[in-house]
Amino acid sequence: MRHVLSWMFLLLAVFPLAVAAQTLASVSGSVVDLRGSAIEGARITLTMDGRPDLETKSDAHGQFVFSGVFPAAFHLIISASGFSSSTLAGNLAAAQSLALAPATLQIAPLSSNVDVTLTQNEIAQEEVAVEEKQRLLGVLPNYYVTYDPHPAPLSAKQKWDLAWKTSYDPVTIGIAALIAGVGEARHTYRAYGQGTEGYAKHFGAAYGDFFSGVMLGGVVLPVLLKQDPRYYYKGTGTKTARLLYAIERSFICQGDNGRPQFNYSAIIGGLASGAISNLYYPAQNRNGAGLTFKNAGLGIASGAISNIVQEFFFRKLTRKPPHIGSASVD
Repeated sequence: MRHVLSWMFLLLAVFPLAVAAQTLASVSGSVVDLRGSAIEGARITLTMDGRPDLETKSDAHGQFVFSGVFPAAFHLIISASGFSSSTLAGNLAAAQSLALAPATLQIAPLSSNVDVTLTQNEIAQEEVAVEEKQRLLGVLPNYYVTYDPHPAPLSAKQKWDLAWKTSYDPVTIGIAALIAGVGEARHTYRAYGQGTEGYAKHFGAAYGDFFSGVMLGGVVLPVLLKQDPRYYYKGTGTKTARLLYAIERSFICQGDNGRPQFNYSAIIGGLASGAISNLYYPAQNRNGAGLTFKNAGLGIASGAISNIVQEFFFRKLTRKPPHIGSASVD
């Protein structure tokens, strides 16, 4: 009888622990900087109402995990030396294994006896580093849009770097090659001929149009006129307000002084690029002055359409958009 009672007491002690084990949850994630590189040794604190705080540090891959956590609402406070802290919030269900999106930490101002902050150029360089990773569906370059609500103005070198990376991206060259193949197959420019030589001329024309447009509208004129060639994503307000904003941005841009300006860079750049194309297109396919201005108008219209798609659709399809401020996880 004594042995039976001992087993009963043992079962009564173990049963609640077994039930609790089945309801415990876990939460995991990773910590990266604006370039997407892992941050090792970041301090992560898990807080829950009525329970002691839990702490851990990110490993060499920037990853962390809290196991055996009771299901409840939680907050994660993430900090690392040299970076601004970030806070994540969410809810854990019973037996849930929650994997959080990477937490991106921004560089914090340095401090010693004298307060030191990042220069405008350094902030812009961080923004460009993020933009150069933005790709639609992880493939198509989407560099000329900033999702930062208050981006720093680009230097001449940064405008050049952005245009250069766009022009020589393998996907960009591949698209020009595809356009050339279609043009050669359809005999778009008969004077170019057929075969390898004809295809090479079609490719040169297709890539030349793109290259001259990017260099003139993205570097030369923006540097001379001190204008920003990027599209400034709005993302807030009513759909009507965002639609009007996107259309307006086809002929209005942001100056390096932070003020809206008439978009001379894009419009004059389109005209100049069309004029340059007359140097390499066959005589019978060259646009006269009237058609060049007509094409400039079409360029503004296509820019408006591009901005609308950028405002309402491309952010959802773009990999590596910047994480601004703290995040919330449901």
